[in-house]
Amino acid sequence: MGALAAAALAAGLLGGVHCAGMCGGIVASLAVGSRGAPLPRQLAFNLGRIATYAAAGAVAGFAGGMAALAGPALAVQTALFAVANVLIILLGLYVAGWGSLVLRLERLGSRAWRAIEPVARRLFPVDSTAKALAAGALWGWVPCGLVYTMLSLSLASGSAGGGAIVMAAFGLGTLPTLLGAGLAAGRVMAARRIPSIRYAAATIIVALGVVGLARVPGLPDAVAAGFACIAEAQ
Repeated sequence: MGALAAAALAAGLLGGVHCAGMCGGIVASLAVGSRGAPLPRQLAFNLGRIATYAAAGAVAGFAGGMAALAGPALAVQTALFAVANVLIILLGLYVAGWGSLVLRLERLGSRAWRAIEPVARRLFPVDSTAKALAAGALWGWVPCGLVYTMLSLSLASGSAGGGAIVMAAFGLGTLPTLLGAGLAAGRVMAARRIPSIRYAAATIIVALGVVGLARVPGLPDAVAAGFACIAEAQ
């Protein structure tokens, strides 16, 4: 569990450049409407957002636990963990600007967001801490490939509590970037366009996925055996 939460926290910290693009507009608007005291509303918005992530993680973790009960628990959790780390690698490639599978994941939640967005829009202008908290809770459902990738880690946790912890850790990882986007929107959004920053974050995210795959029981040996078979055939 500790390893999953640590991976989620790191992915949140490094993938925050993507989060700034998804939620940067609303956190910037909170700063504009806060009349010189933006921090309380920024924190309330992010608290609501992270609470939604944790709730979604609890559901995913519970579903993963139920899946494990339907078959050999270790085999199911191993498969979920392998898939989660493959998605992390694809996420890293997306952050670097290579590949669009993560965008396809975002389309999965677009229908649900179309139902939620009109309710979220009614909270504008976000002129109170309570509204900021509610807006964050609703914005947590914005279709986001990064969030969906982390939900796959919650699935692999195999329990509602574990899934909630994983997603809360991810949300905390995204907090510095989104707070920065709210308090200094122009600088953060400009940093997203610097190739070296994107590539560095992408490299570390891909490395996280590779290390995760290396920790999947039996997978490194199976890959090595596959390469050995190919070499012998040649």
